[in-house]
Amino acid sequence: MARSHATMSYRDIKQVVLERIQTGIWLPDSLLPSEMELATEFSSTRTTVNRALRELAEEGYLERKRRAGTRVLNSPIRKANFSIPLIHDEIAATGATYRYSLVERSLQTAPSWLSARLSLKKDQDVLYVRCMHYANNAAFQFEVRWIVPEVVPEVIDESFEQSGPNDWLVRKIPFTNLELSFMATKADSEIADFLDAPVGDPIFTAERITWLRGAAVTYAKLYFAPGYRMTTHL
Repeated sequence: MARSHATMSYRDIKQVVLERIQTGIWLPDSLLPSEMELATEFSSTRTTVNRALRELAEEGYLERKRRAGTRVLNSPIRKANFSIPLIHDEIAATGATYRYSLVERSLQTAPSWLSARLSLKKDQDVLYVRCMHYANNAAFQFEVRWIVPEVVPEVIDESFEQSGPNDWLVRKIPFTNLELSFMATKADSEIADFLDAPVGDPIFTAERITWLRGAAVTYAKLYFAPGYRMTTHL
C-alpha cells in the first residue's frame, strides 16, 4: 500500500519498495511498475524514484535493464554483511577489559553540513556526544556522534555518563537503513591525543548513519587506535 504523504523522499520510496519485496507483494522475477508510474503513486519525481531503485539495485535486490525495466532478483546478490556491534562486546571478545569515558555531551543546533547530510530542518537541535572507549586502559576508539532528538526523544533524558550512545542506540532504537563508510583520516592534534597516536598518522575511521523509516537517527564518526583490525564474513 502506498503511503499518503504529499511528497516522499527517495529513502521513503526505497523503504516502501523493499517492504513490498520482503513481504512478497512483489515476487522474485516480477517486473516493477515504470518509474513514471511509481513517481505518480508516491507523489514524487522520476529522478527521486530512480535514485531509490538504483540504490536497491546496487544492494542486490533489483535488476535494472534499459528498455527491459526493473525486476525483483530471484536470489539477492551476496553482499558483505555488516552488523552494528556493541563496543564493549567487541573489546571483550579480544580478551581485554572494557572501560568507557564521556568527554562531552551537549544539545546544540545542527551544523549546516550535518543538516544537509541528514536532511534536517533548519536550526534543528541535535545531541552532540564525544566519548572514549578503552581496552585494558589503552585507547581503543574515539567516538564522535550526533543524535536527532526529534526522532529519538528519549535520548534527552540519557546522560551517557556510565555507558556510551552506541550501546544505548543498539539496545533501544531499531533502524531500517544503514549507511556505512570506511576511510583513513590523518590524526589532528585532538584525535592524536585521545588515541595516543602521532599527529598526522593515518587513522582507521568509520562513518555511520542510521535511519528509521526515512528519518535520520544518528550520525557517528568512529576513530580507531593504531593497530585496529576489522573483520567481516561473506
